[in-house]
Amino acid sequence: MIRDQETLNILLDSVSRFVREQLVPIEEQVAETDTIPETVVAQMRNLGLFGLSVPEQYGGLDLTMEEEVLFAFEIAKTSPAFRSLIGTNNGIGAQGIVIDGTPEQKAKYLPRLASGEIIGSFALTEPGAGSDAASLRTTAVRDGDHYVLNGTKRFITNAPEAGIFTVMARTDPQKKGGGGISAFIVEADTAGLSLGKVDKKMGQRGAHTCDVVLENCRVPAENLIGGREGVGFKTAMKVLDKGRLHIAAVSVGVAERMLDDTLRYAMEREQFGQPIADFQLIQAMLADSKAEAYAARCMVIDAARRRDAGENVGTHASCCKLFATEMCGRVADRAVQIHGGAGYVSDYGIERFYRDVRLFRIYEGTTQIQQLVIARNMIREARGQ
Repeated sequence: MIRDQETLNILLDSVSRFVREQLVPIEEQVAETDTIPETVVAQMRNLGLFGLSVPEQYGGLDLTMEEEVLFAFEIAKTSPAFRSLIGTNNGIGAQGIVIDGTPEQKAKYLPRLASGEIIGSFALTEPGAGSDAASLRTTAVRDGDHYVLNGTKRFITNAPEAGIFTVMARTDPQKKGGGGISAFIVEADTAGLSLGKVDKKMGQRGAHTCDVVLENCRVPAENLIGGREGVGFKTAMKVLDKGRLHIAAVSVGVAERMLDDTLRYAMEREQFGQPIADFQLIQAMLADSKAEAYAARCMVIDAARRRDAGENVGTHASCCKLFATEMCGRVADRAVQIHGGAGYVSDYGIERFYRDVRLFRIYEGTTQIQQLVIARNMIREARGQ
């Protein structure tokens, strides 16, 4: 499904060089300051990284899913904070509009998202609705040619930088579950929208999350995604299917980076008069990590190709998200173990990755939610439903 291998190779080579020459050298700086330098953000804009998954007619590169995961493998070979800024914009921040937006909504917002002029954010999770997203309580009441939104969203990635939010809100309080939920485009400067304090997280410093509070926030009816009420939850699920494949690919890229660093350390570090890489118990951890990362890479590429071919990949995406993120956590743990005491101090960076990748098993559906999705889909298919 790759459309132009030569062009793709140029993109991947450019991204790989950008990661190696510009991002890796400032990883520690970003972690210490909790800020990505504006000069780096500008370089990302110039490379077109904010519009990778936006259709070409709106200024994006319109990558296929397979092309996108190959990109994710490369951009993930540095601190996840860098990917978070552009990945969220390409993924859950823009895909609701790409997939289900009206022509007018696409024309108004997608060119600005693709250029990086504005950053997109996805506001689904609430204080009382995380894994059970269909139980969200944010309301949207029609009032003339506007909707009035009230509620609080939690842990919203890119919220401090966002120019627009895709907000899920309940338009029909009589319908329980996902049937009464609609999706809205809410501009960040809309009266009644405010942000909480930036969350202090375990890892991924430089990637920001915070609460988004909606108090009598009046949103034009024309900003109802797709122009239809009651389909917002379906939009969210379609967005998350794609996002789960992306996060799985990111998990592979980070695992490969950690493994490269760990192999290099094991070949340089000596104990008992020889490199620790020569010891079989160290080799076992290296081998297990290599095999699992390779398996995850193959899974992600296969699922991406299936999505590009038009298949329903809900189960495949959850399988990838489950396996790849858990794999990444195991690789991180082995990497710290192989580094020994050096893995527990910040000088070598591996403890930072250990903290950073822990989030992969939680957001865009926890491992346990993926297990439920996979099993329920298997049962539904077996019953012929």
